[in-house]
Amino acid sequence: MINRLEINKAQPRTPNVDFSKIKVGPKQLEDAVINLGTFKKVDSRLGDKCTVLKAIYDNDYETMREISDFFFRTSGIYSRLCRYMAKLYRYDWLVTPYINDDKQKPEKVLTTFHQILGLLDNFGVKRFFGDVALKVIRYGCYYGYLVESNGKVAIQELPVAYCRSRFNVNGRPAIEFNMRFFDDYFRDTEQRMKYLKLFPAEFRKGYVLYKENKLPPEFPGDKGGWYLLDTEKAFKFNIDGEDYPLFIATIPAIIDLDAAQDLDRKKFAQQLLKIIIQKMPIDKNGELIFDVDEAMELHNNAVRMIGKAIGLDVLTTFADVDVADMAESSNTTSDDTMDRTRQNVYDQAGVSQMQFNTDGNIALEKSILNDEATLYDLILQFEGFLNFLIKPFNKSPKKMEFRVQILATTIYNYKEMSKLYKEQTQLGYSKMLPQIALGQSQSSILANAYFENDILQLYEVFIPPLMSSTMNGDFLINRENGGNSASKGPQGGGSAASKIMGDKGEAGRKELSDDQKSEKTIANKESMS
Repeated sequence: MINRLEINKAQPRTPNVDFSKIKVGPKQLEDAVINLGTFKKVDSRLGDKCTVLKAIYDNDYETMREISDFFFRTSGIYSRLCRYMAKLYRYDWLVTPYINDDKQKPEKVLTTFHQILGLLDNFGVKRFFGDVALKVIRYGCYYGYLVESNGKVAIQELPVAYCRSRFNVNGRPAIEFNMRFFDDYFRDTEQRMKYLKLFPAEFRKGYVLYKENKLPPEFPGDKGGWYLLDTEKAFKFNIDGEDYPLFIATIPAIIDLDAAQDLDRKKFAQQLLKIIIQKMPIDKNGELIFDVDEAMELHNNAVRMIGKAIGLDVLTTFADVDVADMAESSNTTSDDTMDRTRQNVYDQAGVSQMQFNTDGNIALEKSILNDEATLYDLILQFEGFLNFLIKPFNKSPKKMEFRVQILATTIYNYKEMSKLYKEQTQLGYSKMLPQIALGQSQSSILANAYFENDILQLYEVFIPPLMSSTMNGDFLINRENGGNSASKGPQGGGSAASKIMGDKGEAGRKELSDDQKSEKTIANKESMS
């Protein structure tokens, strides 16, 4: 009989065996317990859960913004959350003149009104606010500087890492900019001066003071180079006065989800592993029929036969021949764990998962209303910014003042809001609001109305169907001639009332023909005859 020692001599152990690898055919799998998570492999610092939690605990805004930007680029869930919140509102706006003096001439009101509309239309309000909202959610805040050129307004975006705001002046944040930015980003002197000229004159003045060492640190631990910008031109946006990314607290849950998905993938690959076990026959005395060399040859033949098969391996032993399947009989537990981990991401975000992956007829109205409330503070800041832009047009606010309002229209409710505005129009309220809620600007509404009515005179071509609540056709056609033919019908044949009542003066709609009547109606009519 060949003892265990002789078998070990015949099959010497392979040196430096890595037991953290699992062989699947010609390939090897890493141990599923080691180094889980794709984000951590891409960036060991930003993808680490402890780094994220420490940055949040230490109020390290710079690190939090770096982490947020990393996950915005690499995580579909995080990017979708940010874009969803930023694009939730449609940023529809309305300009309203407040006339407090009866002596104001209509021509003057209209002139100023059209100037304001032209300014805001050229500025691109909706696109600007959508981009700003995304950056506020992604980085925590947005810094900008107003630049006026030829009656138009442009925005110079400022790098967040070189801006700060410690107090307010007249209700507006006072913005400080660190002039080290130009030395850090533009090492070449010629290039630095070239780009410095692209900034407003105030920045060039601050940079000169910085190079003359006239911008020293203002408190212990502070860095020098901070220059206070003009409070009438520099501005800042954030949400609820906080400068950290809105969804930074969801990133640890996203890291857990990534690790769970990585573990699930490796577990699934391991479940594909099958081991073919060969039994070497023995005689009635318990001795091998084949010697060790023959057993090794049989083993090697089996290995060569399935060498290219994925998920198969061979074990030669004295045990019974069998196939060991490492797959679980049910994946219910794994699926439930994955669902709970995924749901935890949206729980941390405070956003319903059904808004992204709807699989049932569940009402989301309350969740969407909460999301709207989250952004409402930012909407009020945008509204104040627009009113600040048109401030030069309000030269006599006691006599006449223009104000801008951002409507509460979102991508979910704008159709409903338009219908509500239309109902209010029937009570004498604004005729523009229904169209504004559908995405049109005030200037386009007025331009279309003038063009269709006064230029094309479409009211002579497109005559609406007459109802009990509308005027007759003669009035629509002859309204410019001052004629009021309300007593005549559309073709001059009788009054509008007679058309409604019918030729016999009977109320109600015209009787349908028998083939258009329902069986119940015909039966009722026959029973009455």
